[in-house]
Amino acid sequence: MSVSGLPPYDPQNIFARILRGEIPCKKVHEDEFALAFHDINPLAPTHVLVIPKGAYVSAADFHAGATTEEIAGFWRAVGAVAKSLGLEQPGHRLITNMGPHSGQEVPHFHVHVLGGRPLGRMLTPV
Repeated sequence: MSVSGLPPYDPQNIFARILRGEIPCKKVHEDEFALAFHDINPLAPTHVLVIPKGAYVSAADFHAGATTEEIAGFWRAVGAVAKSLGLEQPGHRLITNMGPHSGQEVPHFHVHVLGGRPLGRMLTPV
């Protein structure tokens, strides 16, 4: 089920529930700005999701409404996660989706950190 990627924020989405501790996760990193955990349906040997602790629906919503401190803290967390997973040297991919054309499924901004093998082309040519 894809979502619009636009507000309003649904406080009952699965990532909001994970942030509140209502649903467990396999945590990789947590600080005041972000929580990172393993994806339950991994698409690569390493597939971790990094989510901001604030209520943001998409990257557009996050970048428009988050404070400078939240934005910097979140992206530093993304970098720290990739480094802690040993993905800097071989390389990794960061993906965020917004809206139905992208396949966004959860209405909470998140970044996929993927690695652990050659990932191939990002998209097939048109």
